[in-house]
Amino acid sequence: MEWSTHAIWWHVYPLGFVGAEREALSPGSPAVSRLPKLAGWLDYLVELGCNGLALGPVFASETHGYDTVDHFRIDGRLGDEDDLVRLIEQSHARGVRVLLDGVFNHVGRGFPAFEDVLKHGSDSRFASWFQVDSDGDYRTFEGHDRLVVLNHDAPAVVDYVSDVMSHWLDRGVDGWRLDAAYTVPVSFWHQVTTRVRARHPGAWFVGEVIHGEYGAFVQDGGLDSVTQYELWKAIWSSLNDHNLHELSWTLGRHNALLGTFTPQTFLGNHDVTRIASRLDDERHLEHALVVLLTVGGVPSVYAGDEQAFRGIKEEREGGDDAIRPAFPDTPDGLAVDGWGYYRLHQLLIGLRRRHPWLVSSRATVHALTNTSIVYTVGEGEEWLAVALNIGEQPVDLGLPTADWQRVAGTGELTADLVTLPPAGWSIAVAGSAG
Repeated sequence: MEWSTHAIWWHVYPLGFVGAEREALSPGSPAVSRLPKLAGWLDYLVELGCNGLALGPVFASETHGYDTVDHFRIDGRLGDEDDLVRLIEQSHARGVRVLLDGVFNHVGRGFPAFEDVLKHGSDSRFASWFQVDSDGDYRTFEGHDRLVVLNHDAPAVVDYVSDVMSHWLDRGVDGWRLDAAYTVPVSFWHQVTTRVRARHPGAWFVGEVIHGEYGAFVQDGGLDSVTQYELWKAIWSSLNDHNLHELSWTLGRHNALLGTFTPQTFLGNHDVTRIASRLDDERHLEHALVVLLTVGGVPSVYAGDEQAFRGIKEEREGGDDAIRPAFPDTPDGLAVDGWGYYRLHQLLIGLRRRHPWLVSSRATVHALTNTSIVYTVGEGEEWLAVALNIGEQPVDLGLPTADWQRVAGTGELTADLVTLPPAGWSIAVAGSAG
């Protein structure tokens, strides 16, 4: 199996995590070494059960990291290249892989090549790097005038992105998250990934794909995975709406994807309201986590979600601040009320690690109502049965007949029946998995 099939990521937004300034440091200001703060959390990550550190933007930018101005330089608010390389080495020493966030759809207006184009127009040697719309203006990303879209048909842009990826892979990173991959032609990704894999065959590439044909980005773009937003939405909305039929339908869609690639699954990230704030009933935090960690995929945990952090994303300037907070210097500074949920993560991640075939296993639904569901996942003679009750009444749910043994959750279990209390859940094993 490839190393990525064993990966469980802890996803960090570095600028927020370290409490960096909102805007880039003044030109000539010395870098502030804040990345070393993350090293103090590596043992916490490992104890959680994760073995991957997925970093948000770390490159020089104007504000939030997604307005990059230099992909070859670490943002001075975080430190310098030595700080990043040291963090990579400290991570690898613990068996932790490192993923970087590549913002290659667009750049900030302070990107030197764009500044040159503004100064010299069509005479600039970078004129082919950017797109001009029908009004004669340079195209921007989803209406954000500070984010200028690159021209992905330009060979020079293919060269540039390939060089950036290889530069940091040479320095020890293990893969790339490709930001806004859904807006970039798959032919561009194919060219870049083919070129980069020739030098780094073990690198892992996951594209941020919110909508579109997931499989095409993998098969035609040369990616390994894409973000599974369909499953993310189905988990929280089915729990809020008391409509587990939505979850069941989406598991069918998810099964189809697993036939061709392994999606990157999640309950939260730096772009969405935290799951603890998204759910109407905090008891459903457990149900959501059970689903994430018992279905196929390469899962990630957004830093703080394992402590049930709250935070609502708002569509305004500074509207991401609540979901990208500064963390204490060490885990000892965390509030006491989140550790119970942390321990549940440990339990379920441990269960997943004992059954590594879960990464590609498809779910089969055996019992389904608006407020209850039973599904099994398995391989050969090893099986898990997962039962959820999100209603306010106890329920009896049928299981495929087997010698089931409960390994997590609540309720009573027989060879073909599980009884769950209100808002209860249960995970049972059968076969050699037991």
